[in-house]
Amino acid sequence: MAVKLRLKRMGGRQKPYYRIVAADSRSPRDGKFIELVGTYNPVKGSEVVTIDEEKALKWLANGAEPTDTVRNILSTQGIMKKFADSKTKASKKA
Repeated sequence: MAVKLRLKRMGGRQKPYYRIVAADSRSPRDGKFIELVGTYNPVKGSEVVTIDEEKALKWLANGAEPTDTVRNILSTQGIMKKFADSKTKASKKA
């Protein structure tokens, strides 16, 4: 089962907000998901992002592939850098 970190659209018409979820790549965009990782609200004056960093790093370490948009969100939050640093530390120890 291929797992992706992706956005699930919520909210009404012209008022979207998104949940960042870990989901099977074969499930539909707004369908069933495995775990909620965070939220993203692009509508407010400034973008509001809340991410559970531990869950995001856990899924990345387990091989979940983030979509392009989620990768950009994680990068701006500094999570992708922490994930890359953890990978380099692990390879140096081995």
